[in-house]
Amino acid sequence: MSSLLICSTPVHGHVTPLLAVARHLVASGHRVRFLTGARYQATVEATGATFLPLPAEADYDDTDMDAAFPGRVGLKGPAGIRYDLGTIFLAPAPAQLTAVDAALAAEPTDAVLVESLFMGALLLLTRPDTARPPVVNLGIVPLGVDSVDTAPFGLGKPPLPGWRGRVRNRMLKTAAEKGIFRPLQLQAERMIRETTGGELHTFFMGTAALADAIVQFTVPSFEYPRSDLPSTVHFVGPVSRTAPSTTPLPEWWGELAGPRPVVHVTQGTVANKNYDELIAPALQGLAGFDALVVVSTGGRPVETLPHPLPANVRAASYLPYDRLLPLTDAYVTNGGYGGVHYAMEHGVPLVVAGLTEDKVEVTARVAWAGVGVNLATNAPTAERIRAAVQRVLTEPRYRGASARIGADIAASPGLAGLDDVLATLTATPPRSRSGSRAR
Repeated sequence: MSSLLICSTPVHGHVTPLLAVARHLVASGHRVRFLTGARYQATVEATGATFLPLPAEADYDDTDMDAAFPGRVGLKGPAGIRYDLGTIFLAPAPAQLTAVDAALAAEPTDAVLVESLFMGALLLLTRPDTARPPVVNLGIVPLGVDSVDTAPFGLGKPPLPGWRGRVRNRMLKTAAEKGIFRPLQLQAERMIRETTGGELHTFFMGTAALADAIVQFTVPSFEYPRSDLPSTVHFVGPVSRTAPSTTPLPEWWGELAGPRPVVHVTQGTVANKNYDELIAPALQGLAGFDALVVVSTGGRPVETLPHPLPANVRAASYLPYDRLLPLTDAYVTNGGYGGVHYAMEHGVPLVVAGLTEDKVEVTARVAWAGVGVNLATNAPTAERIRAAVQRVLTEPRYRGASARIGADIAASPGLAGLDDVLATLTATPPRSRSGSRAR
């Protein structure tokens, strides 16, 4: 069996999918070490992996990012994105690399597995293949590999076919790299020279394409087609599938078997502090709607929801998705990558509203794939939510598209696909690996 090192920024939405990866690899008999923030030690160790702490200068409390990084308060648009990328993700990279180097020196390591915003990997990948283990990028967010066929990642713009699309993409790429993100590119180049003595010959956000392999946790039908897709990209399906749940059923569960369609509303388990973004307007818009509206608070007490609840609304802190989704007719969400895949796994059409983090790319793909309606905002109105739910319930094409991708998910290998990639990489000499990777 192999000795593997998993690395993640100390952010819940990045750590959680990698916990499933760690659990699988440990169960397969591998030696797994997991490098991340101190607050995740217990959850990492519960997977059977060995916890390695990030240095203090690379660790922070992600439960209140504004308190951890007060400079970001009030920043919006490009300024906010530049701050987050430069301060939260790029700046810790040298300390991250120090921790990775210490882990590699402590014991032989067959592969390093990273998520896309663990920027210490960017520094590691500037070293020759013979001076490091193979690096695998774990695609827990939509694929961000640069292509002539796609707009730059983070803009939320779906493909535009033909030469017009390629011209648009080239112009947007120039604007992003030479304009909006130029200060960050210079920051990354300077950091690499000072840390490893290497040179950066690509856009700093293109780290994934430098990896020896990209294991993308989706299916091709939910990702933009690229004529120049690197051979290092492997689509394996979602990292997690709906599994049997021990979550107790609420006392109103029997009502799901009634004649009304079931609409599930959630803001996930992370971005659920402000109900006014999605849950509150959904409750208002769907009040009196001919459906049973089922709300999950993602762990917060039900009493924190706006009260009184409309007569057609039922709520719980958590719900067993293995039993709920087969009964669900529409899924309203802020666009988390995992939750969207859960819905499609069961052929459920979506209404999505999210523009932050990677959600702007997830929600754009929902509309592009035809599996739902993208409201293209963080704070939709009650009226727009109601109209969108009505649309996905009455137009069969949305459910049909979701069902088709659900069939692709069912046929995908999941984490077994990661096993195959690791087996190939760890058996391949470094010189052979380097010839197949996009540079």
